[in-house]
Amino acid sequence: MKKSVAVLGLGKYGRSLAENLYLMGADVLAVDCNEKIVSDFSGKCTSVVQANLENEDEVAALGLKNMDIVVSCIGRNLAAAIMIVAVAKEQEVPLIVAKSSSDRMSSILFKIGVDKILDPEGEGGMRSARILLSSSFKDFLEIDDNMYVVEIEAKDDWIGKNLIELQLRKKFMMNVIAIRKEGKKWCFGDPEEPLVKNETLLIAMEKKDLRNWK
Repeated sequence: MKKSVAVLGLGKYGRSLAENLYLMGADVLAVDCNEKIVSDFSGKCTSVVQANLENEDEVAALGLKNMDIVVSCIGRNLAAAIMIVAVAKEQEVPLIVAKSSSDRMSSILFKIGVDKILDPEGEGGMRSARILLSSSFKDFLEIDDNMYVVEIEAKDDWIGKNLIELQLRKKFMMNVIAIRKEGKKWCFGDPEEPLVKNETLLIAMEKKDLRNWK
């Protein structure tokens, strides 16, 4: 099922995130206050809207209650970020995410209800999009234009089965590099040892296989 995502703030990072979310199959509402940015970005995602993101009525009118994820990509305008988060929280959006430009801003946003902070310096739009759309991705590193290393949480139907039984390479073209139990360090996993809940796998995948992974 497609996820619906609102990206509010179309700076360089916001545009990249919105475009990658759309290319990965999400329904994307992109919003910015700048008329030219909105006009130039038209057609690159499901819907592009102009709105004053510091105005409560205009933010409330965007229909954020219909979204699975709301992302505030306004890193330096704390007032606008707070307004977006407050309205999203009021409209009971399941996942509220925000870009932040400082530890202080992150602390404030967490206190008012943000679930996750995005780091535009450490993660590009594609990486952020993939993490947001996947229910299992925890981290994501691009090795080159074809190969990726990804942290994924063991899926519920993997629990109690070992790597030999799961046949992850045959089924999903993923190679398990290492395994980390909750609270422990990374180690080479025993392929005959059953996976347990909250265990994390470090895997390598090619781009074509990554695109099909949920």
